[in-house]
Amino acid sequence: MTSDVNTVQTDVRIEATVRASLSTTAARNLTTTTKSVPQMRGVTPRWLLRSLPWVDAKGGTYRVNRRLSLAIGDGRLSFVNVGTDVQVVPAELRELPLLRELTDDDALTELAGRFEQQSFEPGDLIVHKGQPRDRLYLLAHGKAQQLGTGEYGEAVVLDVLADGMHFGSEVLTGAEATWDFTVKAVTPCTVLVLSGQSFQQLNGRADALREHIRAELAKPQGARNKQGEAAIDLSSGHSGEFELPGTFADYELTPREYELAVVQTLLKVHTRVADLYNDPMNQTEQQVRLTVEALRERQEHELINNRDFGLLHNADLKQRVFTRTGPPTPDDLDELLSRRRRSRFFLAHPRTIAAFRRECTKRGIYPATVSHEDTVVQSWRGVPMLPCDKIPITDGHLSSILVMRTGEDDQGVVGLHETGLDDEVAPGMNVRFMGIDDKAIISYLMSAYFSAAVLVPDALGVLEHVEIGR
Repeated sequence: MTSDVNTVQTDVRIEATVRASLSTTAARNLTTTTKSVPQMRGVTPRWLLRSLPWVDAKGGTYRVNRRLSLAIGDGRLSFVNVGTDVQVVPAELRELPLLRELTDDDALTELAGRFEQQSFEPGDLIVHKGQPRDRLYLLAHGKAQQLGTGEYGEAVVLDVLADGMHFGSEVLTGAEATWDFTVKAVTPCTVLVLSGQSFQQLNGRADALREHIRAELAKPQGARNKQGEAAIDLSSGHSGEFELPGTFADYELTPREYELAVVQTLLKVHTRVADLYNDPMNQTEQQVRLTVEALRERQEHELINNRDFGLLHNADLKQRVFTRTGPPTPDDLDELLSRRRRSRFFLAHPRTIAAFRRECTKRGIYPATVSHEDTVVQSWRGVPMLPCDKIPITDGHLSSILVMRTGEDDQGVVGLHETGLDDEVAPGMNVRFMGIDDKAIISYLMSAYFSAAVLVPDALGVLEHVEIGR
């Protein structure tokens, strides 16, 4: 140890004797430095916040009024499993059109117990076109293609079916029919099957179920358009003194209301820091600036992933599309675009955009770039593809792509906030002084109020089960 100390002292003496001027290390003790404001790695472009048109929701609530819809439920079902044994959740059977308003839980439980589990390998045919339609199929897991026949006898993919979807619910009516399409397994599929005979046996014993189905079949079906809304009677092509139909546009009696959500935090700054260390930068201002960035990041995350109003969870089931082969292809994005008018932009994880680019390259296609808010981004069919790392990637390789029409004038997707708040630092965000505690710490309550609303179902579409790992 002594020898090491002697060596250091010797080096210092040598440097002092060799150097002819003051070192920069020593000189820095007598000068100030040029410094940057605090930097933050967690800041992203936040394209969704920048691209959504924002509506001022006074009173913290936004009501979406729509025309009355007469369409009955045709949603997806949920399943539970114990090991490899899969069962449908009984209450989820209400997603079947005829069972939507059934209140007898016992009948649903008994019905759920009658489904038999079957497995299919890729390439297996689950149903065959032309065979009797005497079974109800619930797709618990996997992906299948609904195939039809083209004009010249070739197989045509009509639709892609995936987890939670069903086909053959007509068996509940007891009507005799044949399959007008074929369903082919694309991946290993787990399917729950209910035969018409088994259902009729249950129907004969469950009085509540029998009476409910009889009432549903006897219920008059109001006129509706192809979107399921109550029709407005019109007349065209007539001449002379034709008696014109009377009509009116009916409204939903219980329209959906969006209440503004909130992201909050308590920012704490010690008075000694605020008093003594404000030159050349105001410490409180820098703390507020960095916290605002964090609040905005969380705000965008909630707009996409929140279970109540997040866009991923509030897309209409009929506006959800599954990839045909797994990776995102031009065909998949074309189908997504075809379901709406005036799509403003896609929103996808950067890895998903890269996967789409790879698929285009395989086909010899090179997507064009467009200018969006003074930034050059990739596009498809002229629609910008904006990156967003808030869209989750599940199981390491599955993600989603969103596409939307925006603005109130186009009946699209809008962001919601309330302006004019006390101590407002940005639209929908304020910083409130909370006082100084007995430890001389200043507290500020920082809040961001926001939500998002989909004005009509076709304003938002989602491409699901996008495989980005291959």
